[in-house]
Amino acid sequence: MHSLPAMISDLALILGTAGIVTLLFKRLNQPVVLGYLVAGFLIGPKVGLFGTVSSAEGVQLWADIGVIFLLFALGLEFSFKKLFRVGGSAGVTALFEVGFMTLIGFTTGKLLGWDLMDCLFLGGILAISSTSISMRTIEEMGFKNMKFVSIVMGVLVIEDLVAVLLLVFLTSIALTREFAGSDMLLSFLKLAFYLSLWFVVGIFWLPTALKRAQKLLNEETILVVAVGLCLAMVVFAVKVGFSAALGAFITGSILAETIEGERIHHLVNPIKTLFSAVFFISVGMLIDPDVITAHWQIILLLSALVLLGKTAGVTVGAVLSGQTLKSSLQTGMSLSQIGEFSFIIATVGVGFKVVRPELYPLAVSVSVVTAFTTPFMIRMADGAYGLLERKLPKDLIESLDRYSMFSFTMTAHKESRDQVRSYIFKIFLNVVIVIGVFLLMARVTLPYLLNHQVEEGSAKFLTLTATLILSSPFLWALAFGRTKQFDNLVAGDPRGTQNYVFVVSRIMVAVGLIGAMVAQFVPLGWALGITAWMAVVVGYVLSTRLRAIYQWFENRFISNLTEDVHKVAPKTHSQALAPWDAHLTEFKVPAEAHYVGMPLSELSIRERFGVTVALIERGRRKIMAPGADVMFMPQDIVFVIGNDIQLAVFKEFIDAEQDYQTLESEISEYSLEKYLLTEKSAFLGKSIRDSGLRENTHGLVVGIERQGRRILNPDSAEILQVDDLLWIVGDRSRILDLR
Repeated sequence: MHSLPAMISDLALILGTAGIVTLLFKRLNQPVVLGYLVAGFLIGPKVGLFGTVSSAEGVQLWADIGVIFLLFALGLEFSFKKLFRVGGSAGVTALFEVGFMTLIGFTTGKLLGWDLMDCLFLGGILAISSTSISMRTIEEMGFKNMKFVSIVMGVLVIEDLVAVLLLVFLTSIALTREFAGSDMLLSFLKLAFYLSLWFVVGIFWLPTALKRAQKLLNEETILVVAVGLCLAMVVFAVKVGFSAALGAFITGSILAETIEGERIHHLVNPIKTLFSAVFFISVGMLIDPDVITAHWQIILLLSALVLLGKTAGVTVGAVLSGQTLKSSLQTGMSLSQIGEFSFIIATVGVGFKVVRPELYPLAVSVSVVTAFTTPFMIRMADGAYGLLERKLPKDLIESLDRYSMFSFTMTAHKESRDQVRSYIFKIFLNVVIVIGVFLLMARVTLPYLLNHQVEEGSAKFLTLTATLILSSPFLWALAFGRTKQFDNLVAGDPRGTQNYVFVVSRIMVAVGLIGAMVAQFVPLGWALGITAWMAVVVGYVLSTRLRAIYQWFENRFISNLTEDVHKVAPKTHSQALAPWDAHLTEFKVPAEAHYVGMPLSELSIRERFGVTVALIERGRRKIMAPGADVMFMPQDIVFVIGNDIQLAVFKEFIDAEQDYQTLESEISEYSLEKYLLTEKSAFLGKSIRDSGLRENTHGLVVGIERQGRRILNPDSAEILQVDDLLWIVGDRSRILDLR
């Protein structure tokens, strides 16, 4: 018999131990991620309670795959539309908190006498909160529909994106082994360029492609296509000098915008769960009890910094962004932990051997401590706010409330700012596309032609011609593209000279791009002539045609970006009704809910709970402002407006299900049984409808055998006769009681 490969036996040990430990953690109402860490610790080389793995390389391979699928799934949950909808408040809060905690981590490392690389990685480790731990804890504690959770979700979305960028930043430092400002700036510009290019190409192409192929995509094919795209982007990201995690995250975020985004997330989730479990277990295997014993003071110090620093950083950031003090403090205390991204960042540092080895178990230990304290921090938020309200000066509390109201009011008057921002963003994307076309032609097409023995002059001529043709619509948009809203804004601005300079500068940027591209293929004199010729062609001769081509491209892009194919905007909980502290949130109707099938008029929801049902999402159907005769159906997503107290009471109602024990006592076994009608039967001479068989058996008559003749699915008006053999589908015990 062939021997079992080491990877299989190791995987059996890993998942078997994880299964036992995580069941225990679920029983104790603790995050499953902690169970994975403990499972890894128990089978690690330092403990080996149930044995240890025989192939560390094999486990590392599984762990690397786990990171890819973990980031891919996070990307599927991320989506660019979600980023646009979380609002500036979440962005300000997240950026302030990440910068604050990075500075605290870096300063703490310096005070401990660590070198530069250790300090940088420590700052990154302490900066990012755990999405899985915080959201799972909030959900398990029943706080998911409270107002502050909307801010938590928005901050976590921004933090996930910042964490990916931070991971790329630290990976670049680990590879170069030095921190050079100019190199870092170049790396960030390169990252911004590739992110923008992937965003434009992905949003333009993927949603349309999947929509057209929708009839061909079953669960098997869509899973294979999605995973294939993910791994292809992983390979491409590594080829251009970025991390595999970034490629997986970007692919997921682009697929999230497609019509199949939700189905892909559903199909990928089990794969992500499996491989990410292996990743977290591999993290736990590296926990060294000796390191924890030797550095327990540092672990306690870093844990205290996370608990206090994140609470303070998020609270201050949220207050500055215009949130109320209470919501800000609740948000800060909910995000006072570190998690999966901290492990990944520590893995990069240790893997490249640029940080001290004990930094990894320190990060894991701090994560374990702060994860255990997260439920207590969330529970103490109301009490902490009450204490602040009593201790802080009353004038300060009133000033913060006025600032929050002022910020809310200002959001209604930001049209001009948004128009300018979208206008600049449009210019930036066109620059990215033009440069992307040039790089594709110069670094792929030209080498390909030269490798196939095309003469150098001819190859450069063909490549330059294709480059100018493909980039012409975007060069036109860069130089002359306008929006009606922005034109109205400019027309109403008395600073005509500044507007003139702004328009001329765009034309100069476009001409400069043309000249820079052409100069890579032909001598300087020719480059100047071709640039002038292109300026005339783009700006005058083909202006109408190029405008039509660009508008087609822009319409396709905007349609794919803004089309709401799987979820509706209210699910981000981003809107609130000031000053009533009411907000819009969602609930899911359980399959066994006792109120299913009852019209809203009978449920009297507004009268009983004080909330308003604004929308019901039933699959891809959306019932806006449902009327009194609309009913709740199983798996409906119900969007409700109310304050935290009202929504908490409504949640108890909406989540109520029938008692399973009652259901089991009512139906012992559902089966197909026979029943013979005799002369003494009470059902003789009656139709099936009037006989009461349906009510007595909780079932249906599906067949009758009569004098050698069989009647399948008989009509309900069929009259029952002596010696009829009835076939009934229903409650077995009730059918047998008929005899």
